[in-house]
Amino acid sequence: MKLIVKLFAGCTMLLIALQGNAQDLHFSQYFNSPLTTNPANTGFIPDGNYRIGLNYRNQWASIPVPYKTMSVFGDFQLFRDRLEYGWLGLGGVILRDVAGSGNLTSTKAYASIAYHQLLGMSSLLSLGFNVGSATKSVDVTKLTFGDQWNGQFFDAKVPTAEPFQYSRISYFDMQVGMNYAYFPTDNIYVNVGASVQHINKPRESFYAGNNVIARRYIGFLNASLKMSDKVILNPSAYYATQAGSEEIVFGGNLAYNLSGDGTTQLFGGAYYRLKDAAVFLVGYQLKNVKLNFSYDITTSSLAQTNNRRGAYELGLVFTGLYPNRNFSNARRAALCPTF
Repeated sequence: MKLIVKLFAGCTMLLIALQGNAQDLHFSQYFNSPLTTNPANTGFIPDGNYRIGLNYRNQWASIPVPYKTMSVFGDFQLFRDRLEYGWLGLGGVILRDVAGSGNLTSTKAYASIAYHQLLGMSSLLSLGFNVGSATKSVDVTKLTFGDQWNGQFFDAKVPTAEPFQYSRISYFDMQVGMNYAYFPTDNIYVNVGASVQHINKPRESFYAGNNVIARRYIGFLNASLKMSDKVILNPSAYYATQAGSEEIVFGGNLAYNLSGDGTTQLFGGAYYRLKDAAVFLVGYQLKNVKLNFSYDITTSSLAQTNNRRGAYELGLVFTGLYPNRNFSNARRAALCPTF
């Protein structure tokens, strides 16, 4: 009976993804996936000039339709030594998601650009957008449907009346976003941002008709507060809504200075995704490389089928500085509290 419940849960998730208005890919470590959260984050690197990141998420591995989501991104700053009060950011991100026995696969690639303008000596305004393409495919021959149930099992040899028109689709996609950062002292940093994804409302469906991807609205608020020479507190909150569904995440983490000079740090924190999961995070930073591991413990009704094993996630970010950098405005050299 438990297996049947898991099968039903898995098939339901897959069918939701096959039809229009499916929910977008997401990471619990949204703060380690800046370009998918908001294109205005492109080139917004408070402690560096460029960065490269990897994200991997394995979700619902205990049910028959697990999700494996991967991304790689990179962005860098331009004209920071030429423009006295601003700079340009360029970047790109590639995402790939594979789910279920039907190998439902999504591949997305975006290029992004943003402009960052200092407003006085203690705040920064950023505007950005990205454009890209997305491809989605499914192996229909590996799927079974309700009309193939013979009373005892699903018989894949029985033809299905499921009205598939395509097994592979592609579309153009576009996002816009804005950020505002406030850093009145070297010990306080606050950042608020908003973005709109799928502003062109592209069509996405394996069936006939004109199903479109609903726009996704995202807002976030985060801060870095230097409590002492050993501890920095990083609280944050995230909100997203799409097609009548909402995602609310809040929590934070602590950075602990292990080496005294800030080159080696230990991270620990917890977040809560409302009506869904508790997320626990640990991390380690050595010089310019930061590695975070998080685990989602399901708190919703789905916990009965996945034994509370929601997802685990890895986030790896490398941040670097240009050689022989020369900032015309020294205030821009460090916008975030550092050890």
